[in-house]
Order: sequence, then C-alpha cells, then structure tokens
Amino acid sequence: MPLQNVFFPEYPSRASLLFLPHGVRVLAAWLLGWRAIFALLPGVFAVFAFLGGADVFLPSRMLAIVIAVTTVPTVFYLLKWAGWDLFPRPDRKPCWLCVMGVGVITSFLASAMTNMSFGSAGVEYIAFLIGDISGLFFLMLGLYFTFRFMDRRT
Repeated sequence: MPLQNVFFPEYPSRASLLFLPHGVRVLAAWLLGWRAIFALLPGVFAVFAFLGGADVFLPSRMLAIVIAVTTVPTVFYLLKWAGWDLFPRPDRKPCWLCVMGVGVITSFLASAMTNMSFGSAGVEYIAFLIGDISGLFFLMLGLYFTFRFMDRRT
C-alpha cells in the first residue's frame, strides 16, 4: 500500500486497490476445493491479527475471517452442484475465464458480506471490489506470462 499512498494520497480507505490475496484465494479454492479453507485460514488469521492486533477476536473480525476463507470454495461447489464443474481435471483444459468469473462473483459476495460485518461505508465496498478484481486479474496475468516463459525455456 505504500505505492498506493503515493498515487492516491487523499484516498480515505485502508483497503488495497490491488489485493493479490483474493487471487490466491480463488486459485487455492479452484485447486484444493474445500481443503482451501484450512490452507488459507492461518494466513488470513495472521493478516487480520497483524493489522488489527487484539481486535482480531472481535465478532466482526472473526466473521470477516470466516467470510474470507469460505466464500470462494462455496461458490465453486454451488456451481458444481448446479452442473458446472470448474474444478481441474486431467482430461480437460482449465477454463481460465470461468475461474476469473468465479473470482469476480466471489468478490461481490465477499465485499458485501465483509463490509456488512464491519458496518463500513459504501466507499469501502467499492474499494474492496476494485482491489479484489484487480488483484485477481494481475495475479492471473502474471502467472500466465510466467508459465509461458517457462514453457519457452523447455
């Protein structure tokens, strides 16, 4: 966020406008399914504890932690239940646009639920959306070019 503060010094929110962890949540849920909850929980808790200190144990913070780790896997499983299985399988290529779509959907859901649990203003909701979606997009773009570069070297 130091770079964000250079470009947007008057920006009142503490939300990151490039939140790469949302991309990590989406890719972890896509690859691990429900196990992503347990894989992500320690890191999400540590970030909340680092930023909020002892306030991490407030009910609103605990609810936000639960929302952060469960929303994406829940959406993937709801889509699978509805007949649209996006989880990776060896017999088909991944639908990256579909994974990105799930990330956008979950960003809307998680932003709304998190901001309701905190009682935040509307500007916070927009900031969370921008940060989540841009973070997911740039993480996937970076991974795309990294894998492409690695394929060229072999």
